[in-house]
Amino acid sequence: QKVSELPILTEAEKQQILIEWNNTKTEYPQDCIHQLFEEQVELTPDAVALVCEDSELTYSQLNDKANQLAHYLQAQGVGPEVLVGICLERSLEIIIGLLGILKAGGAYVPLDPNYPQARIDYVLEDSQVKVLLTKESLGDKLSSYQGQIICLDTDKEKIATYSNSNLESETRVDNLAYIIYTSGSTGEPKGVAVEHQSVVNFLHFRNNYLFNKQHLQKATFTTSICFDASVAQIFSPLIIGSKLLIITEVEKLFSYINEEQISCLTTVPSFLEQVLKNESLPNCVKVVGLGGEPVPEILLKKIRQHNNIEQIVNIYGPTETTISSLSYLLSKNLENPQILIGKPIINTQVYILDKHLNPVAIGMAGELYIGGIGVTRGYLNRPELTEAKFISNPFGEGKLYKTGDLVRYLSDGNIEFLGRIDNQVKIRGFRIELGEIESALSTHSEIEQTVVIVGENEQGDKYLVAYVVSKNQSLNSQVLRSHLKAQLPEYMIPSAFVFLESLPLTPNGKIARKSLPVPDLELKDEEYIAPITPNQELLANIWQEVLGINKVGINNNFFEIGGHSLKATQLISRIRQAFEIEVPLRVIFESPTIVELDQSISQLIAEDNQITIPPITTITRNGEPLPLSW
Repeated sequence: QKVSELPILTEAEKQQILIEWNNTKTEYPQDCIHQLFEEQVELTPDAVALVCEDSELTYSQLNDKANQLAHYLQAQGVGPEVLVGICLERSLEIIIGLLGILKAGGAYVPLDPNYPQARIDYVLEDSQVKVLLTKESLGDKLSSYQGQIICLDTDKEKIATYSNSNLESETRVDNLAYIIYTSGSTGEPKGVAVEHQSVVNFLHFRNNYLFNKQHLQKATFTTSICFDASVAQIFSPLIIGSKLLIITEVEKLFSYINEEQISCLTTVPSFLEQVLKNESLPNCVKVVGLGGEPVPEILLKKIRQHNNIEQIVNIYGPTETTISSLSYLLSKNLENPQILIGKPIINTQVYILDKHLNPVAIGMAGELYIGGIGVTRGYLNRPELTEAKFISNPFGEGKLYKTGDLVRYLSDGNIEFLGRIDNQVKIRGFRIELGEIESALSTHSEIEQTVVIVGENEQGDKYLVAYVVSKNQSLNSQVLRSHLKAQLPEYMIPSAFVFLESLPLTPNGKIARKSLPVPDLELKDEEYIAPITPNQELLANIWQEVLGINKVGINNNFFEIGGHSLKATQLISRIRQAFEIEVPLRVIFESPTIVELDQSISQLIAEDNQITIPPITTITRNGEPLPLSW
C-alpha cells in the first residue's frame, strides 16, 4: 500500500473527529413545511402574517387564499412529486403561490422574472414543470412555455370559488419541496432537488438554536426566490407566528427596519458592506446573521462598533445541503478577528478528507464533505453529476456531499474556511461557476479562447474579469456584454473584458492564470465625455466615489464600468443626500448613464413639486458648450 494512502489518525483522534464532533442527533418536527404553517395558523389566526407596502394579510387570511389555490392546483393534477413553476416578483402573491403549491403536495421551481429569456427558457425546458404560476404582465417572459399557465391576478376570481379549508395532505416528509437552479461548471445551470424534511430540520435549528425567538418576532423578505436564502427568510417566520415584511425596494431596507423596529438582520456580507458605507445599522438591530460568502474582517469590525449588537452569526452551507450546514458565533471581542464557519448544525455530520477519503488530522487542510438530514436528493436529470458529487458515506449511513471547499479543523472542533479547490466563486453572495461564463462567451462566433477569473480592486470589492482571444480585432466589450446578457443573469456579467493576442501558458500547457494582466478599469480618453451641467458634475463625482475610479463620462453605462446592484444601492444613498430625493433602484437600471439619470432625477423632482419643467439642454456658444463657470 502507498504511504500516501495510509490513515494517519490514532483511534482516539478518529473517535473525536468522526464521532464526538459529529454527535448532533436532535429531535425535530416530523412534518412538512406547510403543515407547520397550518399549526401556527391555529395558534394565531388573527395575527398579521404578511405586510407588503400598503397591503397586509393575517395568518387566517393567508391560509384561506393558499388553500383555495391549493385546491385549484390539485384539480389541475398537482400532487406529490409534481413540479410547479412560479415566476413572480416579491409580493403577497408570491407567498400565497409558494404555500399553495406546497399545500397541494407539489414542489415549486422558482423563476426570477429579471433573468434573461434564455435562462428562463432553459429552466422551464429542463424541469418540465406541469403548471406555471405567474401574473399576466409577465406573459412575454414565458412565451416559450407550452404547459398550463395560471395568472394569480386574472384568474383570482376563478381560484376564489374553491374551498378555503385545509387539504387532506398526502405529502410525506421525504417528498420534494422545491428545486432551485444553481450555476453549472459545464455551462448549464443545474437543479438541486430538496425534500421537506431537509428544510424543516434547518428551520427548526434556525428558530430554536441559532437565534433567540424574541429577535424573530418580525422579519424581512429581501432576496430572490431563486436563492435558497429565501426559504429561510419566508418560512422561518411563518411557522412561529412572526410578521413578515416583503421588501420590494431593497435600497430602503434600513428605513423599513427602523420603522418596524426589527431586531434580526440576515444578509450577505457584501450587501451589508455596501450599505454601511453610507448608513449606520439601526439601533433596533440586535442580531446580525451573515451567510452566502466569506465575511471580510473589515466588515466584522464595523458591525462590532455598534454597541447595540448582541450577537453576530456566520452561517455556512451550499444549496446541495439545504441552506446552511454549519454555524459560528463570531466573537464580539474587537481584538479577536477570527472568522470561522464553525460546527455542524443539528442532525448534520461533517468530514474533512484527503483525496483518498481518509480523515485528515486537526490543523491539516482537506476537502469538506457534509452528511445528514440536510443532504438533498441531488441534481434533477443529472444522474452522472449526482453520482460524482453525492457519494456513499464511508463512515455511516446515507450520502455525503462533496463541497469542493478547502477547510481545516481547529483544536476546539471549529472549522476554518480556506478556499476552493475548483473554479467556483462567491461574489456578492452569488454562487458562480466560472466555467458557465466561459461557456457562454465561447458561443460567440468571433471568440477563439477565453478565461474568466475574479479580480479585486483597491476597495476590496471582487469583480469578474474575462480575458478574450478574438478572431476579429474590432470585437469590443459592449458587444460581448450584450451577448452574455441574453444568456446570463446580471451578477454573472464580467465587469471588465481584456483582449489578448494569446493566453499565457504554463510549461505544461495550462493557462497561467497568475500571469494574466491586471485589467485597466479607468476610462480611455476617447470614451470620456465631461459633465456639462452642475447636476451632471455632482453625479459624476458620486459615481467616481462609488466605483473607485478617477473619471466618469456622462454617456458611460454604470454597469459597464464596474457598477452592479449592490453599488447601485450605495449610489441611491449618495443621491438621496445630495439631491434630497428618493430614487427607486429600478431608475438606476432604466437610466444607467449620467445623462439619463440626470433627466430622471429632474423628472422625479418635478413630480415631487407637482410642476412641469422643460428638458435640460446644453447651452452653446458658436456650437461649443459653455464652461461650468459661465
